[in-house]
Amino acid sequence: MSLTIGVDVGGTKVAAGVVDEQGKIVEKLKRNTPAASPGQTVQVISDVVTELTGQYQADAIGIGAAGFVDETRSTVRFAPNLAWRDEPLKEQVERRIGRPVVVENDANAAAWAEAKLGAAAGHTDVVLITVGTGIGAGFVLDGQLYRGRWGMAGEPGHYRVVPDGRLCGCGNRGCWEQYASGSALVAEAREFARRSPGGAIRLLQLGGGSAEQIDGPVVTEAAREGDAGALRCFDIVGRWLGAGLADLAAILDPGCFVIGGGVSEAGDLLLEPAKAAFDQCLTGRAYRQQAVIKLAELGADAGLIGAADLARHR
Repeated sequence: MSLTIGVDVGGTKVAAGVVDEQGKIVEKLKRNTPAASPGQTVQVISDVVTELTGQYQADAIGIGAAGFVDETRSTVRFAPNLAWRDEPLKEQVERRIGRPVVVENDANAAAWAEAKLGAAAGHTDVVLITVGTGIGAGFVLDGQLYRGRWGMAGEPGHYRVVPDGRLCGCGNRGCWEQYASGSALVAEAREFARRSPGGAIRLLQLGGGSAEQIDGPVVTEAAREGDAGALRCFDIVGRWLGAGLADLAAILDPGCFVIGGGVSEAGDLLLEPAKAAFDQCLTGRAYRQQAVIKLAELGADAGLIGAADLARHR
């Protein structure tokens, strides 16, 4: 049985696992990420891989990194939640562990996992959208991971949908993720609670009486209870999501959209308005086949599993 190791490096944790050819995690470890120190982060990655290779014979290591990874899959150009700037991650980890390493953007790795081993298995053209604090994405086109000329494709969260709209963390205004993300969901709920506290009684109860304490889980819980205000927030954000998917379909024409990330755990609360908006906004909808829209299956392990599988197919 061929085994590889996948490592998912985020701003707060490093998760590493031994993965078999079917995408099953045989063993998994987690460590805290020393995000302020590139050298210490590399050492944590190397240590956790060394611990796993001491127990299992792994052929290669794949690292999914939350940042811009260059076209050679070796250097992290920029990571917003880590101190990596032009960090030669592949070389540094290989030198420490003595095994071949592949570095990939974490959303790309997750997209690969869902396309090959998860919700979109059997589809050759897949777009993964992760709906969390912001929006991440990965594209598998014609069965291959699409990275772009310099390795930085897959950032539709930052195409602008509202000219001069809400200020985004990227510095531009009106980006899609300002309207269709977990942050957008919370912003809608808090604004509603401030504007109409009488209609947001349940949201405010769950938020401890303060609009500023309302977060994503609060909105989800209230919506699952049938609270009209919370359901309206999901409807607004879900429709923005679906409209964006329709725009992506006009550009990429995938056979399957997979929706992952923390907000996707709300399930149909998010997917139903997204599908309705997608059907309404899709260009030429009466004369074309429509992509299926599915929830991700591999959850938080998708990046780890995808990185391991990409190392296997390096």
